[in-house]
Amino acid sequence: MLNGLSDIYRFHEARSRSISAENPDGRKGGGGMADKSTTLQPAAVNCFKELGKGWKCSPSRPVKAGEILELMNTDGPGIIRHIWITLDKKFYRDVIIRIYWDSQENPSVEAPVGDLFCCGWNERQNINAVPINVNPSGGMNIFFPMPFKKHARITVENDSPNELEHLFYTINYTIEPVEDDSLYFHALWRRTNPLEYKSDYVILPEVSGRGHYVGTFMSWQQNNAGWWGEGEIKMFLDDDSQYPTICGTGTEDYFGGAWCFDPGDGAEDYSAPFMGFGQVRGKSGDPGARMAMYRFHVHDPIFFKSRIRATMQAIGWRSGGRYLPLQDDISSVAYWYQALPTTEFEPLPDRNYREII
Repeated sequence: MLNGLSDIYRFHEARSRSISAENPDGRKGGGGMADKSTTLQPAAVNCFKELGKGWKCSPSRPVKAGEILELMNTDGPGIIRHIWITLDKKFYRDVIIRIYWDSQENPSVEAPVGDLFCCGWNERQNINAVPINVNPSGGMNIFFPMPFKKHARITVENDSPNELEHLFYTINYTIEPVEDDSLYFHALWRRTNPLEYKSDYVILPEVSGRGHYVGTFMSWQQNNAGWWGEGEIKMFLDDDSQYPTICGTGTEDYFGGAWCFDPGDGAEDYSAPFMGFGQVRGKSGDPGARMAMYRFHVHDPIFFKSRIRATMQAIGWRSGGRYLPLQDDISSVAYWYQALPTTEFEPLPDRNYREII
């Protein structure tokens, strides 16, 4: 498998393929063949009627309310190397993406599209991370390599009462052998609103298998005034029970910041290759402020042999310099690689619970 720039100059036997609305099955020599009778986007007919076949006749596709649309259904072995997607931001929390590896019944990836790409409040944030880029104006990209040995299937579900008129997407993958010890990409979204008093937020419920944890994205609405990020990240590995092997020192510390993200005149946004923080609505410290943060463990993956669980405390300050357990609105995406089978996820919360008000 190619390893970024370090061996990009070497010849590789892989065969490149790309799935989009212009080539929905990724067939070799099968792109740009749509016409009036075969386009997946009826709204495009007027655009190309004078030019005809080969002139951007099927650039996107609609997704009806309640529809589950299959984007990829491909036999392996191979590696998904890049996914690009864009859609109206009002659907970010309503469109659910699921990825199934090697014909498993349970998805290994299940998340609202916006959250998977680090846009957690139905608002676009520019993200300049290595594994995930979000660019103007809503071009969402993921570069985590996703090997599959037997089969890969990707679906999107429009869990909204409204039709999504335009879903644009590209799935770039290679056909090539996959090493026996290759692990499978996983991602899971969760939300707790509000967090129960004196309880930890669960980023990743316990999953079984061997693998490594590679990232966290969190959306956080504070419901009290003042600083909200004294809580510690905790990673429970293998036979850990009451106490974790990995315990952080503060929420902003885990996301690569320090001292409340505040250089002296208010919290400061940043987007770096592996860590970032953004204020989506209001200012950190104000009741109702909404923040978003990411941390990718590309150079420091967290390895586990049999199981893993990840939590984050929510701690602010009360009078007298005492800690205040917070009851905030928190959601997250956990990213990890593991061997199959995938632990069956808890049922995805319904649209009312996911809704952003």
